[in-house]
Amino acid sequence: MSNLAVIGAGYVGITTAACFARLGHTVTCGDVDAEKVSRLAKGEIPILEEGLTALVTEGLESGRLRFAVGAAAAVDQAEFVFLCVPTPQRDDGAADLSFVEAVVREIGPILSPNTVVVNKSTMPVGSTELVARVLGHAGAVKGIGVASNPEFLREGNAVHDFLSPSRVVIGCDDTSVAIRVSELYDGVQAPIVVTDPASAEMIKYASNAFLATKISFINAIANLCEVVNADVREVALGMGYDHRIGSEFLDPGPGFGGSCLPKDTAALIYMAEQAGYDFSLLRGVEEVNRNQHERILAKLRNAAGGSLSGTRVALWGLTFKANTNDVRDSPAFAVAHCLLEEGAVIRAYDPAVNEAAAAHFPALEVVTDPYQAVVDASLLALLTEWDEFRWLDFARVAGAMVSPRAIVDARNLLDPAAMRHRGFSYQGVGR
Repeated sequence: MSNLAVIGAGYVGITTAACFARLGHTVTCGDVDAEKVSRLAKGEIPILEEGLTALVTEGLESGRLRFAVGAAAAVDQAEFVFLCVPTPQRDDGAADLSFVEAVVREIGPILSPNTVVVNKSTMPVGSTELVARVLGHAGAVKGIGVASNPEFLREGNAVHDFLSPSRVVIGCDDTSVAIRVSELYDGVQAPIVVTDPASAEMIKYASNAFLATKISFINAIANLCEVVNADVREVALGMGYDHRIGSEFLDPGPGFGGSCLPKDTAALIYMAEQAGYDFSLLRGVEEVNRNQHERILAKLRNAAGGSLSGTRVALWGLTFKANTNDVRDSPAFAVAHCLLEEGAVIRAYDPAVNEAAAAHFPALEVVTDPYQAVVDASLLALLTEWDEFRWLDFARVAGAMVSPRAIVDARNLLDPAAMRHRGFSYQGVGR
């Protein structure tokens, strides 16, 4: 087993560190946030992710996992250094690699020969070469390997995706380094794809762009279904049985969001522009996604009689998808922002979001009970597919709301006939 350093205690970093510790490696996870490190060292996990808290606790108790303040403290005696720092989207759509470069400059002079630096965060094509150059400029000793090993972690399923992945991708020009990285995954049953760094980096972006395309495609089909009186759920079911298409990511809704798909789609468009290629298909995917927010808003506006000004609206769901507490680029927040701009009065509930998490929306009242959210509301917008929303007492919901008691179900989670039987005006997406 090997000594690993994981730099960055965010979503990817914590999961990577805890899972490698489960595989038997000794892992130190470093982060600049001393308060976060202190909480993690006590087993307090800031993200909602099934199985992760137990995995971190197991790692801490076994001594295979520890947390340290700063990158330099984490890389001491490390044979492999995994870079899991943020690569946020710049205004022009490109990925910002300043955090990556800063960390590499910090650790470069203190790395031992034969250490392998691994890009785990999503980084654009050419990042492996960039890290190698920065290491050289920082005075790193010769013999340090650099590889790309992109993550494919779905929020809500990250532990499973790491330990039982669909594939492990390793990009490296040095075969011996690629073999060393692949050996870290001993015990993981999955195909290992070894390729050049540029191809490995492109695999990540291409995968996420394709998933974004599927979501925008099914949303466009849903919009067409409404016009021709078809049911998008039946259409998606029939499509999904085709093994060439598959059923995943064919759920229409308010658009894609989260920390990956919007950022990676924009970054791939930027890379294409820099290379002189007009990626019009992917720009269309972004356009459909932006328009989907407006379509949900139009449904709410129509349900309110044409104007949302002064209308009390209940929102169920704020996270970008269920089973996570991540609100980054959440379509629910995009819809909420539009509602507020049109003068609506909003009260929101999400099982994983508290008032502190929604503090950047001061006009958005966040409550801790779904029934409290609907009191005196005339409209209910269901924006995240939390399963608990299916099983609420809708007679109680109807009793708390006021006319017209309209539901806009942006996730097609509820049964239209049952809702109408309860006296609601119901609209789904593509139904």
